[in-house]
Amino acid sequence: MRIKDKYILNLLIVTFITFSIELVFKYISKFEIISYETLRIFISCFIYAIIITFLSSLTKRKWIRTTINLLYILVYAFYSWLQLGFINYLGVYISFNTSSQFGAVKDYIGDYLASFKTSYYFVYIPFFISLLIYIFLLRKKEYHNLKFSFKTILLIPVLLISIFLYYETITLPFMQNKLQAKSNKKLLLNPDIPTVAVNQFGVITFGIGDLHSFLFPTEEEEIEYNISKKEEDEEPVEVSKKREVEPFLDAINAEETNKKYTTINNYFANRKVTNYNDYTGLFEGKNVVVILMESVNDAFINEEYFPNFTKMYNEGFHWVNNFSPRNSCATGNNEFSAMTSLYSIYNTCTSNVYKNNTYFESIFGIFNDSGYRTSSYHDFVEWYYRRSIIHPNMGSGKFYGAQNLKISTSGTYGEWPSDEEFFTKVFDILLNDDSDKPFMAWLTTVTSHQPYSNSSTYGDLYKNEFKEKGYSTSVSRFFSKLKVLDNALGIMLNKLEEAGILEDTVIVMLADHYPYGLSNKYVKEMIDYDLNDYEIDRTPFVIYNSGTPAKEFSEYTFYLNVVPTLANLMNLKFDPRLYMGTDLLSEDYESRVVFADGSWKNELAYYNSSTGKIKYFTDYEYTPELIQEINNEVSMQIDISSRAVKNNYFDYLNKKLIDYREAAKAEETTELEENLEEVQDEIINN
Repeated sequence: MRIKDKYILNLLIVTFITFSIELVFKYISKFEIISYETLRIFISCFIYAIIITFLSSLTKRKWIRTTINLLYILVYAFYSWLQLGFINYLGVYISFNTSSQFGAVKDYIGDYLASFKTSYYFVYIPFFISLLIYIFLLRKKEYHNLKFSFKTILLIPVLLISIFLYYETITLPFMQNKLQAKSNKKLLLNPDIPTVAVNQFGVITFGIGDLHSFLFPTEEEEIEYNISKKEEDEEPVEVSKKREVEPFLDAINAEETNKKYTTINNYFANRKVTNYNDYTGLFEGKNVVVILMESVNDAFINEEYFPNFTKMYNEGFHWVNNFSPRNSCATGNNEFSAMTSLYSIYNTCTSNVYKNNTYFESIFGIFNDSGYRTSSYHDFVEWYYRRSIIHPNMGSGKFYGAQNLKISTSGTYGEWPSDEEFFTKVFDILLNDDSDKPFMAWLTTVTSHQPYSNSSTYGDLYKNEFKEKGYSTSVSRFFSKLKVLDNALGIMLNKLEEAGILEDTVIVMLADHYPYGLSNKYVKEMIDYDLNDYEIDRTPFVIYNSGTPAKEFSEYTFYLNVVPTLANLMNLKFDPRLYMGTDLLSEDYESRVVFADGSWKNELAYYNSSTGKIKYFTDYEYTPELIQEINNEVSMQIDISSRAVKNNYFDYLNKKLIDYREAAKAEETTELEENLEEVQDEIINN
């Protein structure tokens, strides 16, 4: 049948060209193509095409009509191309919710574009095909503006039927991924798990949903999470091992009526308590230095190149299956998670957007409560993150940025300060304090930050040394920067030893993320394992004390477990229910790393949340029910973390606890006074 109606012809062209872009995107992203998701995406392409071609057909000028159609297709391809690059480079999709960082991200543009794989440009092929169609095949076609005839009116029921069919694909049970923790209906309105949303709805629908959630945030539902401490089913815990927890949390949960807090209260009050164990208090009373190392991966474990770090790694507690999952605003968000043991909000620069929140249960808070002098340090200005606000609100007794430390910084992107100078000045401050209190210090380094493709002072300092060993220029610059960081660690060890407190100090080292400024090609030069399935996010994690024997741990872990693990080792008073992470040395620890999109991995399997597929590493296989249970648990923790941050929950909880303690103290005083009066009366009567 020959298509005479130019509107229908344009509709078919736009539909199939944009759908082809989606198919290319799915293929490159390794999403399943023959699936219900693909059918859903096709219907959405048809709906958008009806709207676009209707608008373009309102004019009889062919060039305007053609321009509108081609421009729409080009934007579709361009946005898809950007998303492919972003997910490859940062591990997340572009979101309007991270717009606060767009100004900072401009500095990464060169490295970002350089990281694009050749295959990403394939999304433009359908656009060029459409260009050829309009130039050569439709060049002589005579166009007329769309008249509101009977055929035009038929567009309305066609559009409505298409929307109805699309809605059915969202709601029909057989078209859903049964392992998916969040329903497609909710995900469409609020695509807060972007990798899942992109797979389910396509890249453009995700973009529209992301914009909608940014402009019109959805209100949180009150959810009664079915969780239990399961104490009745377990063997009794020895009194000496039973951990004391906040007694008023249960009372607050029982009495709260504000729906904004009831869901969160219920969750935390009913979480399982990890009790004392054989490692409790191993480092009690010692000084603590936590170092968040910029852009470090397992290549740092190299005795020849980086002797100071490798010494502490080999002689300390270290976890061989540690990960630093990338997130939006990777350093800021991962620093936030490591300090609070909460998940950051996936598509939001959590540390900046919620910088005024307070967290009494943070790493600083619990050390403050135990009589430590706390402080935090970073050797750069507040170009990206407002640490002078964030860290004090976390409880840091004093934050020192580059300006406070009198470290000179360049306005040129890539010219980062020296970590050697940074550590020298930090430990001069720490070790020359007259206080008799032990210290807890948090250091976030910067020298090893990208770019590695550009010449820079510290990127070139030892570059030739590594190029002579056969490494590429980019990897040599990265190693050169790492060597500066390793030298800084050496300065720290020397200063602590000279002060006679090395054995009295615990040094914790973890990475904010792997060096994502390097493409996989370069990463493979220094890492010999497969980089797929988030293996590229592997990073070292070390807890070192010179007087404690070395030990290697194989459990899968990530930055959420830092605070509860350290709190147990230091024998600090803390309520483990308030942390999404778990003490790694507890008998209750479940070996698992959770990635930003809700995917997870352990020694048995890797579950990919975006595809709903699971890959096994052993003969053991999870039942579908157990996979769903794990997914629900992960989703629950991410959701509660998000609610807690958005509602400044820990500020609320802290005020509530203060009120309850004061009331309890007043009650004790009253009871004491009444008892005293009774005694006095008895004495008088006698």
